[in-house]
Amino acid sequence: MNKLPEQYLQNMKQLLQDEYDNYLESFINDRVYGLRVNTNKISVKGFLKINPFNLTPIPWCEDGFYFNESDKPSKHPYYYAGLYYIQEPSAMLPAQVLPIEENDVVLDACAAPGGKSSKLANKLNGVGLLVSNDISVSRAQVLLKTLESQGICNSYVMAQDINDINLDNTFDKILIDAPCSGEGMFRKEPDLIKSWLERGNEYYANIQKSIITKALSLLKDGGQLVYSTCTFSPLEDEQIIEYALSICPNLKVLPIKQANGFVGGITEKTKNCVRLYPHKIKGEGHFVALLQKGESKQSNKTINSNCVLPNDELFNNITKKYNGTLVTRQDKIYIEPTITINTQGLRVLRSGLYLGEYKHNKFEPSQALAMSLTKDEYKLYSLIWRRFVACRMKNAIYDTSQNWPFYGSKFATYSSLVGDESGRGDFVVPERLADGTVVETQRNFGQYTN
Repeated sequence: MNKLPEQYLQNMKQLLQDEYDNYLESFINDRVYGLRVNTNKISVKGFLKINPFNLTPIPWCEDGFYFNESDKPSKHPYYYAGLYYIQEPSAMLPAQVLPIEENDVVLDACAAPGGKSSKLANKLNGVGLLVSNDISVSRAQVLLKTLESQGICNSYVMAQDINDINLDNTFDKILIDAPCSGEGMFRKEPDLIKSWLERGNEYYANIQKSIITKALSLLKDGGQLVYSTCTFSPLEDEQIIEYALSICPNLKVLPIKQANGFVGGITEKTKNCVRLYPHKIKGEGHFVALLQKGESKQSNKTINSNCVLPNDELFNNITKKYNGTLVTRQDKIYIEPTITINTQGLRVLRSGLYLGEYKHNKFEPSQALAMSLTKDEYKLYSLIWRRFVACRMKNAIYDTSQNWPFYGSKFATYSSLVGDESGRGDFVVPERLADGTVVETQRNFGQYTN
């Protein structure tokens, strides 16, 4: 166990009282690992039929599962296909408890690297609008990559200080996974101890107050907001919630569905909040609060319209119905969400789904488009492999005579066209033989080993 700061240990002893020794013992135990099924591409039931791992359910997340470290799911084709997202189990709770409805306008205020955003998008089910924002441009680029790999189409990705987003009363739901001192992650990421020593809790508490103040102005009356951290400090948890209650008189703390090991907030006003401790649950430390601004309202929301795709051989074979509007910018084609926001003056990395671009009078489809499709949503899925993924993976060798991409002697593509609802994890892939010829071979990636 890494040496913990003395002041931190004193704080935890005061907070936990009789459970303090149990908490310290949790550092001896191995950390746990989790993945969340991407229901944008496959149902939980469908994934479990083709699942090659040893999975057990995570109690507080209906599409979350623990896996064994030896399974190495980040090396499996299903991971590259975007069929699941690898996420620390406790970190699944914040997006789980935010009650998203289709056609909501949702803000993920501190969204990178994108795990919580992808869950929010799953809840929107392809309609409505998700605005995924992070203050850092480099982190927002990682966020964009995550959402593309998960096949998310109805999102804006921005790199903006939340205080510069002037869209008051715009969002139905907001998630704030606030920057914090990271005390709950000391077991998983001991390097955070150094940051705690350098900055302490007050540094983050000031940032958190600024973020939640702005977020409350962006939230519609009747809207709901989740505030979460991965720290134990009351200064960054309950005191932030009580601060929010003091500046927004019509704000209230809603109860969160309980699971075994959940602990309530430590003050009367915050008793409906949830604390997660590593000695009480299988996961790291977290704090989650579900807030509502005023009384809930039933609104007449816009029903998104189906987008008319270009008249092209490739698009004519796509059966997926996209919601949004087709937009062309300098030979690049996008599907913009039907529900939009005013982004003037904001740093937007991507709005909607990037389909691809015309080069030399020939359309070159994007990887984002490929990842937005499942096998059943393209009539000629062998063609989509050739046209979408050729030369898109690093170090891929493109055999022009056979029109297939290769990665050394292995097939290069782990596209979104893996598995199906019937439970089959097998499909036909091309392989180049020693004499240079290409044959199609049936593979079952449910049995894949790296």
